Amino acid sequence: MRTIAVVTTSRADYGILRPLLSEIVAASDLQLKLIVSGTHLSPQHGYTVDEIERDGFPIAHRVDMLLASGTPEATAISMGLAMIGFARAYAESRPDLVVVLGDRFEMHSAALAALPATIPVAHIHGGEVTAGAIDESLRHSITKLSHIHFVATEKYAQRVIQLGEEPWRVTVTGSPSLDGIAQHSDLPIEELEAIAGMALPERGFLIVTFHPTTVEWTQSGHQADELFAALEQTGLPVLFSLPNVDPGGVDLRVRILAAISKRQDWQAVENLGSRAYFSVLGRAAAMVGNSSSGLIEAPSFGLPAVNIGARQQGRVRGPNVTDVPCHAAAITEAISRVTAPGFRDALKGRRNPYGDGKASRRIVARLRSEPLTARLVKKTFFDQADVKTSQAGDTS
Repeated sequence: MRTIAVVTTSRADYGILRPLLSEIVAASDLQLKLIVSGTHLSPQHGYTVDEIERDGFPIAHRVDMLLASGTPEATAISMGLAMIGFARAYAESRPDLVVVLGDRFEMHSAALAALPATIPVAHIHGGEVTAGAIDESLRHSITKLSHIHFVATEKYAQRVIQLGEEPWRVTVTGSPSLDGIAQHSDLPIEELEAIAGMALPERGFLIVTFHPTTVEWTQSGHQADELFAALEQTGLPVLFSLPNVDPGGVDLRVRILAAISKRQDWQAVENLGSRAYFSVLGRAAAMVGNSSSGLIEAPSFGLPAVNIGARQQGRVRGPNVTDVPCHAAAITEAISRVTAPGFRDALKGRRNPYGDGKASRRIVARLRSEPLTARLVKKTFFDQADVKTSQAGDTS
């Protein structure tokens, strides 16, 4: 029986991890130790730990670590508090493996706390690039702290190897978030509109998620104003999904709430939950903002995504994504173009570059079978230059 600790810190990563958690629970030779932290435990962000409990997953540890302020100082202090909390959780549970996902500062603390305890770390969604966010540095740092890598695409696998990770450690699985889409069924429209707090006419509204671009966080206010001006020009109803915890996030949240107070056909939600969120993606005219969801989940719904600014710069994207600078005129033009007749029709049948909806099975297969030996924990830098030199010598 292997004990697998899985860390979840927000509604976003929980939606991706839920299919994997189900696969772990169903495996007779694996024991799940779920560690819940971050905004899950924040009343200001919807206290989404309740959703985890409703889903029936047992929670082994709660790591409370977030400061209320959205400043860089508060973020750094929260990272320190998270390290203390995760270290205590690992000391109590003694997991055989720790699973972390993505590129958030909370996840970085979870991976770093495992290092002194020599607990192997498995990282999901490494090798990606988000040039407009501090997550860019955090993601690659988590890669170097990890021992097994579950990546979404072959390009990301090559990037992880380029960081010096040995190829045998890397498995291309696709994104687990697509597993949830494959199992999804839409909520009845009456229930969906009650959760959203507004009417959601099919193909007649926008879903908007706009986070601070953390390397430009002092510009968040101006960027929000450009976005609001563009949305007003479209005349379409707007459902906002509120931003996550990042430097500049508190101010952005206040601005969004102030904006919707002036419009009857704009609404904001803290947390839709996965089923309602996927139901919204299936009905919306387009997704607008700078969330990775526009690149990863939206293609599975044939949903056009207007991706604003630099936050997702560098990630693999499908034909559903239209990239624009954070200027009102450019955003307005792009929304008009992707919601026009014909654009969505051209997306039908296009493959999602992030996988086939079977990632969780692939991840669990390796979590069950990977030998837990010194070879796994003792990392060796894989130098591609040496390989190329050796190959050149062999052919000379």
